[in-house]
Amino acid sequence: MKDYIEERSVDIGNYIVENGATVRQTAAKFKISKSTVHKDVTVRLSEVDPPLASRVRSVLNLNKSERHIRGGMATKAKYLRIKNSFLHDT
Repeated sequence: MKDYIEERSVDIGNYIVENGATVRQTAAKFKISKSTVHKDVTVRLSEVDPPLASRVRSVLNLNKSERHIRGGMATKAKYLRIKNSFLHDT
């Protein structure tokens, strides 16, 4: 594996652990695809830094367990925006 990929994997792993970030947030921060983030932290990081990979896995599992809640909150906010824009337009 190329050195810069190993470094990126560790940087991504540290970012996720320090910020409790999702794969989507991490991809936006590092300007790479979600697929690359996922591969870096699940496959490559396990080879480079197994203890960090374990901590990242814990954060990602927590994010996954909370995903349905965040989705519900986003949907609620969307419909509140629609309702408010409708009320202001009339």
